[in-house]
Amino acid sequence: MSVSSQRSLDRVVCVYCASSRSAHPEYRQAAFRLGEVLAGQGIAIVYGGGAVGSMGSLADGALASGGRVVGILPRFMADLEWGHRGLTELKLVEDMRTRKHLMLTGAQAAVALPGGSGTLEELLEALTLKRLGLFLGPIVLVNTRGYFEPLRAMLDAAVRERFMDERHLAMWQIVAQPEEVPAALADAPEWSSAARDFAAV
Repeated sequence: MSVSSQRSLDRVVCVYCASSRSAHPEYRQAAFRLGEVLAGQGIAIVYGGGAVGSMGSLADGALASGGRVVGILPRFMADLEWGHRGLTELKLVEDMRTRKHLMLTGAQAAVALPGGSGTLEELLEALTLKRLGLFLGPIVLVNTRGYFEPLRAMLDAAVRERFMDERHLAMWQIVAQPEEVPAALADAPEWSSAARDFAAV
């Protein structure tokens, strides 16, 4: 087994994704497939614990393939019965901040599927923590339907306008299909706390 292949195994991946039922079905299909792919690689998933939209599809895909799925859900969402009932484990927390913190703290990598303000907030926080050398794992964006192209352009602009360093472009990888995620996780550039040396441009 290659070093790259070994790096993709025995890890927990945090997945950021949406709960929208109204978005294009391709997003839910990609989420389901990502769940299958990660489970097939022996990669456990920690996510927001929801039962619908891409969240539910992600969990369903992983569970159908024998994967381990841990949901982290704020109590108010549990009270609204938004939680997925079939997960390997469902952890209830007091608020959104705690949820977000625990999702990333327990993971060695993060994957973002397309989503709205909550998903984007989580993703950008992960990128910020990586820039500061506080999170060192791979961050992979699954660009279903070209959804992340505007974000890619915005981040490129941030580098071009010197709000970020050119080296920060190595903090994330963008793939077109869920099947590409394990390789992207395994082959992501190494990142260390030395990133703090160029966190401020």
